[in-house]
Amino acid sequence: MTEFAPFSALAGGALIGIAAVLLMAGIGRIAGVSGIFLSMFTSRDSKEAGWRLAFLIGMPLGALLVVGLGLKDLRDMTFPAGMLTTIVAGLLVGVGTTLGSGCTSGHGVCGIARLSMRSIVATLTFMATGFATVFIVRHVM
Repeated sequence: MTEFAPFSALAGGALIGIAAVLLMAGIGRIAGVSGIFLSMFTSRDSKEAGWRLAFLIGMPLGALLVVGLGLKDLRDMTFPAGMLTTIVAGLLVGVGTTLGSGCTSGHGVCGIARLSMRSIVATLTFMATGFATVFIVRHVM
């Protein structure tokens, strides 16, 4: 770990939580990013497309706002994996979210808040897999 940033992590987590609550309170939808993204291609309900597109566009715009305000410098970001590794990893994440009926935002943030047993089990599985992966990469390989 090169930088311990508890305040920015707390602020980011709070913003994610607020966004999830606003989406649920405002239009009764769960802020599961993989489900929102997938439904952009599979849903036939054109009334739903507007808020889904706004949500998806808003995520990178929020990051660009942080950069624009000078709170983060993009030159500090590094991507140690190559392009092929990144593409394969992205595809595996997509397959995993489909098989797991959701992603970390849907299960971890929204599902646990609703006390969904499926989401609690899914989140524990995500975390255990992450712990095991870090252990293997850092101590076995």
